[in-house]
Amino acid sequence: MSVARPAYNVTELTVGQLSARSGVAVTALHFYESKGLITSRRTPGNQRRYTRDTLRRISVIRVAQRMGIPLSTVSEALAALPEGRTPNRADWARLSQRWRAELDERIEQLRALRDGLEDCIGCGCLSVSDCPLTNPYDELGEEGPGPRRLLRGRKAAAARSRTQKTAKAQSPAADPCGGASTSCRGDADEAAG
Repeated sequence: MSVARPAYNVTELTVGQLSARSGVAVTALHFYESKGLITSRRTPGNQRRYTRDTLRRISVIRVAQRMGIPLSTVSEALAALPEGRTPNRADWARLSQRWRAELDERIEQLRALRDGLEDCIGCGCLSVSDCPLTNPYDELGEEGPGPRRLLRGRKAAAARSRTQKTAKAQSPAADPCGGASTSCRGDADEAAG
């Protein structure tokens, strides 16, 4: 049974309408609500009603999940919005900027993992003498718990990222106009000459 799309002027949605419109299962909506990611009010008949702007919050949640951002991090970000409002364009810009560094780090980890395992993926032999996955006598355990080679790669990627950001911040701008129009460059050339 499909639920008809609500008219544009309907301000509150049932859980079925919200599910149909957002593409998120009713059980997931209940889970989001239990985690404080979305809210509803209860009718006198104890039915949930969601404001229409809940669709935008769900969109933000779904995009963040696809990027691999944990729901706890999404919840913290949404809770920081004034009066729990739905994110607007400026809010989304701040949220996505905060998550960018985490995504860049994860991308570096995946690249390192892919590059380190490239030979093993095709060979299938897992030669004990050459395989980067082996850890004879648990020698890497002395470095601490967890996947030490992966964590080592993560720390190196984070250090490279910090170094690149520092170098970029300290380098003088080659373009006096900061990428502005050619008329600005002409003015800058005249000022320099």
